[in-house]
Amino acid sequence: MKICIFGAGAIGGYMGAKLAKAGADVSLVARGPHLAAMRDKGLTLIEEEGSFTVPVTVSDDPRELGHQDYVIITLKAHSVPPVVDQMKPLIGAGTTIVSGVNGVPWWYFHGLEGPLADKQLNSVDPDGAQWRGFGPERVLGCVVYPAAEVAEPGTIRHIEGNRFSLGEPSGQKSERAQKLSQALQDAGLRAPVRPKIRDEIWVKLWGNLSFNPISALTHATLDVLCTDTGTRAVARAMMLEAQEIAEKLGVKFPIDVDKRIDGGAAVGAHRTSMLQDLDAGRPMEIDALVSAVQELGHLTQTPTPTIDTVLALIRLRARTAGLYA
Repeated sequence: MKICIFGAGAIGGYMGAKLAKAGADVSLVARGPHLAAMRDKGLTLIEEEGSFTVPVTVSDDPRELGHQDYVIITLKAHSVPPVVDQMKPLIGAGTTIVSGVNGVPWWYFHGLEGPLADKQLNSVDPDGAQWRGFGPERVLGCVVYPAAEVAEPGTIRHIEGNRFSLGEPSGQKSERAQKLSQALQDAGLRAPVRPKIRDEIWVKLWGNLSFNPISALTHATLDVLCTDTGTRAVARAMMLEAQEIAEKLGVKFPIDVDKRIDGGAAVGAHRTSMLQDLDAGRPMEIDALVSAVQELGHLTQTPTPTIDTVLALIRLRARTAGLYA
């Protein structure tokens, strides 16, 4: 089984190091100093129980790696459409694309029935670049839970979590899902195969939709924005609007909105990824986390006044920082 991780930053590097240590046939696509360090010294993973370094196959040119059984994409959502053509040398007749990307996935309506069947989402897949370039039939969904960071080029520090939930858009427990699940489990990761992967996507998105833009606008950490009366009310309103959309699409939430916010507060003084990107001058992941929910609101004829307001503010904040087109 050949596995390629495209975008071997913090999460991709964490997964790649665990797979490589377990003896999997894994390769990584990376760039810059991180690529150079992994080539020269291997990939180091720092975990609570210790650290290790493994030699890895790494490249910035997918043509050197050839066709893969699985291509696991761990880029930010907005970074994927421009590199679809670069990934094509990795894709053969039987290749599965594993979408380990935050937010509403571009394949969301594939495999669903009803008037929105195979509807394409412009907010996350402009001009259908992924729909045409990959083909939705290749996709295996993945919800990423671990937190990690690139401590320095070639070194990943694992912070918490080890679960990568997998699921077919159709809900079937397919052979390809089970094979990848076993490979990840053999590497010491949790990889359950879920019959309703969209439900899990929404529970994670629920927090990202609200906590990320509010934190970037206020510079507040999770514990603060989830307990401050004003920002908690804004987050709650956004989440209730999103819940109405999701339920119209058949999603069932296993917890209520206040427990989800309390869960965010319990994380502590965490700076969300959007706030980190703003501070670091990196493009911000606005469309997959917020714009896509607004687009789904339009498709389901669901008013989203709070989401619309926060989206307008975070887009302008990002544009003034030069971090959003």
